Amino acid sequence: MDERKDWYLEYEILHNRPGLLGDIASLLGMLSINIIMINGVEDNHRGMLLLSKEDKQMKRLVTILDTMQTIQVKKIRRPKLRDRLAVMHGRYIKSDSDDKKTFRFVRDELGILVDFMAELFNKEGHVLIGIRGMPRVGKTESVVAASVCANKKWLFLSSTLLKQTVRSQLIKHEYHKDYLYILDGIVSVKRSSEKHWQVIREVMQLPAVKVVEHPDVFVQHSEYSLDDFDYFIELRNNEDEEITYEEINKPQFDEQDGFSMFDF
Repeated sequence: MDERKDWYLEYEILHNRPGLLGDIASLLGMLSINIIMINGVEDNHRGMLLLSKEDKQMKRLVTILDTMQTIQVKKIRRPKLRDRLAVMHGRYIKSDSDDKKTFRFVRDELGILVDFMAELFNKEGHVLIGIRGMPRVGKTESVVAASVCANKKWLFLSSTLLKQTVRSQLIKHEYHKDYLYILDGIVSVKRSSEKHWQVIREVMQLPAVKVVEHPDVFVQHSEYSLDDFDYFIELRNNEDEEITYEEINKPQFDEQDGFSMFDF
């Protein structure tokens, strides 16, 4: 039985001489280690996703690489989600130094953000994700795109993506672990009824993925807390943008067409 394992190898290039990558690829071939994907990650670093049948192959690889003066091995481990995304996109996603549950992106990084969320959406069981960002930065659109990548059905409990949505009931088949539930914390707080909150409570009990936009507002006016969340995603137009709720909290809502200025 084939029990091949995948690995992540990252090394720093100390002297980028011609043929260096070819030499490493040849070494991997001699050790019967397959290259799944390769890319540059960060400055002068190269990352590889590898596949080997036996752990001793990787031990031999590291022993040989340690003798090379042109490179320095930085990481050799079973790949984490961040490792896979780094090889796919050529850079690591940024996490908060104080809160390891928080990951930060700017609008130019929507591609890696969608791939990151798609991986989270494919996790089994209860997953609660909060996403922060100013209006029209692309939060809802990114969530929907990631759900498509993850082959998930999405369902809006509350939203302002097209028209204001506030669900006060779900039909039986909509209570299912294969659904991705999306709600806008501000809309749920400002434009909802007790029936809507009952639906939220029922969905929160399901072993499914839930995404809450504006989680800070959501927890201020509900029985849930930030500790209940598994991940936080912050999306900004640029790295220096401050996420505030002063403008978002203004009651700007056009009753005629149903559009809200809370978020698009």
